[in-house]
Amino acid sequence: MAVRQRGRRSVRRVARARRPDRPGSHVRTGGVAQPRLGRCGVPLRLGASPAELTTRRPAPPYSGIPPGRSGEVSEKSAYDDLPDGVVVAGEDGRVVALNPAGARLLGTTTDAALGCHYRDVLPLVDEQGRDWWVCTDPYEGLRSRTRQPERQLTLKGGAELLVTASYVRGDDRSLYRLVVALRDTHARERLERSRANLVSTVAHELRSPLTSVKGFTATLLAKWDRFNDDQKKLMLQTVNADADRVTRLITELLDVSRIDAGRLEMRRQVVDLPAAIRKAIAGCVAAGQPEHRFVLQERGGLPEMWVDPDKFQQVVGNLLENAVRHGDGTVTVAVGPNGDGAVVTVADEGEGISEATAVRVFTRFWRGDQRGGTGLGLYIVKGLVEAHGGSVSVGRATGGGAEFRFVLPAGTPSFL
Repeated sequence: MAVRQRGRRSVRRVARARRPDRPGSHVRTGGVAQPRLGRCGVPLRLGASPAELTTRRPAPPYSGIPPGRSGEVSEKSAYDDLPDGVVVAGEDGRVVALNPAGARLLGTTTDAALGCHYRDVLPLVDEQGRDWWVCTDPYEGLRSRTRQPERQLTLKGGAELLVTASYVRGDDRSLYRLVVALRDTHARERLERSRANLVSTVAHELRSPLTSVKGFTATLLAKWDRFNDDQKKLMLQTVNADADRVTRLITELLDVSRIDAGRLEMRRQVVDLPAAIRKAIAGCVAAGQPEHRFVLQERGGLPEMWVDPDKFQQVVGNLLENAVRHGDGTVTVAVGPNGDGAVVTVADEGEGISEATAVRVFTRFWRGDQRGGTGLGLYIVKGLVEAHGGSVSVGRATGGGAEFRFVLPAGTPSFL
């Protein structure tokens, strides 16, 4: 009987929770009185009216200022340090903020633009010459729209800009802030040219080894019995070497992608730098370079160096390959202490690099006198050295050629 009575009381509590007796009453669940929640999960005060249960108060107008900091930061200064141009218009369409980057792109000043209508400050037209604001109409147009995707538009003076717009709306969907971001198209054009150069370079570098691989494999498949073992071995060695070229190119492209994205993974460990350099030299000798062409100079007193062994060897290998391709005579590699770290130099006896050229050697696709290669090797060198916390530079060697010098910190882990 006691169990049945407790069951009836539980049913009554559930019914009371679903159908309260009067507006603003408390909901009882499990015998504990809890305040009724509004639409946003906010507790309503005791005795709330039915209108309060169904009506949301409008949000205060957006000011562009973080809550609690109205006395510290103005709306205008919130955009001043942004690299892109920003124009902000209020609910009446008048400009309330224009950062320095935006003023530069629009050819005006912030003081001259403030208070003016946004259409006068931003006279934008599309590729057909139509007024962009007539086509979009942020204030009187579709109220469900919250943004305009990036699009290339033109000012009436002829300057081209990449424009993005965001609409900040209230609860009634009216617009009380129009935020327009402006970006110079020159940066986008440089990026597109860089991508086009990358595609062209990769296509050119892939064509030669893949053509060789295709030719030799097709010949061997069609006329296998006509060749002796030495001829077959030579063809297969050529195919293997060309496959290595393709693999190396793909590795370079992946390295460039990781460097640009800042996603290089460093696996530091204690490395014997002279031994790693000797291993890189041995790789050049195995590729066909005479051993007597390379000289390694060691200076004692090196600290314990924590570096990524694979990336360190890649840096030295790229510099050796560059010295062999662009220089003549002996390639001298020196390694020694430098403060709390180490310094490595790679010098050749070629024509050297002029001061005007030195500022461009670590950029993408620099190939000097166009003696082959992708032009990515030194760009990768710079990225890998800087990922270790070091620096790299180029100057004139004592013998008149080019001397590349990179400095690495010891990189001792914090737990030691």
